[in-house]
Amino acid sequence: MKKIVLSGIQPSGKLTLGNYIGAMQNFVQLQHEYDCNFMVVDLHAITVAQEPAALREQSESVAALFIAAGIDPSKANVYMQSHVPQHAQLGWILTTLTSMGELERMTQFKDKSSGKDSVGAGLFVYPSLMAADILLYNADLVPVGEDQKQHLELTRDLAGRFNHRYGDFFTIPEPYIPKVGARVMSLDDASSKMSKSNPNAGSYIALLDSPADIRKKISRATTDSGREVKYDPANKPEVSNLISIYSQCSGLSISEVEQRYEGQMYGPFKKDLAEVVVAKLEPIQQRYREIRESGEITEILRQGAERAEAMAAKTLAEVQERMGFLPKA
Repeated sequence: MKKIVLSGIQPSGKLTLGNYIGAMQNFVQLQHEYDCNFMVVDLHAITVAQEPAALREQSESVAALFIAAGIDPSKANVYMQSHVPQHAQLGWILTTLTSMGELERMTQFKDKSSGKDSVGAGLFVYPSLMAADILLYNADLVPVGEDQKQHLELTRDLAGRFNHRYGDFFTIPEPYIPKVGARVMSLDDASSKMSKSNPNAGSYIALLDSPADIRKKISRATTDSGREVKYDPANKPEVSNLISIYSQCSGLSISEVEQRYEGQMYGPFKKDLAEVVVAKLEPIQQRYREIRESGEITEILRQGAERAEAMAAKTLAEVQERMGFLPKA
């Protein structure tokens, strides 16, 4: 049997080139080797306040971008997290198995709650829901970035805790971290990850940005002192980030990019980089427009949720049986 992979992206903000390089293009590769479940995690999105119309639009947009990026819904399940109610049900059960101390140690909670007068309980307990997302399908592999490794460790701990108390049942998931392209940094500060939640729109390239916007953002991207187009993350983090983006979008290796611009300054390199990114995103944007105009995403999400719920319902029923819940008549 194929191993099971699960991952998801929040429908908050615009998906970026960082989301594509760090996650979505890996999803496309994984679907050929594994049984994949790719969710739009709308339940996670509401851990911070969302405007309803914006949440609805962004949810459909992210799902359409999954397909436009190359995920084949006949090979991988694409669905809304909220369309499979077992996520929330198992999420509550796992919350009861999670200690306050474990949640307090989560660095993402510390970062997101820092400086705020009031923090919602959902932001505090959402790692337990994330664990439920994974364990509901007994996923073997979970594509995670560095910022999510701590949450996966909690998932592993909760799976082990359940198995110890109620008998072996949950698979202990392993992280899937690609060696290349897992982390794209901000265009204005290479010390922080490119993020769709950054208030400075010039810090990221959105997947649906126009060619003109892409060219403008890259022309204004921060570069290091000096003139050499050289990959040196320690001493030249800004230009190294741009070289990495060039490599990921063009298919050239880092050394091939360096050789191409040997003896040249940043100007020609950034101009060519913009065209490489535009060329990479144009077919995705075209396919995205076709999906949205056809309305086909509604049926894709319905079928994906139907298949996912068939698996999820079996898992939840077994969990409830082991824990002593009275079965539904």
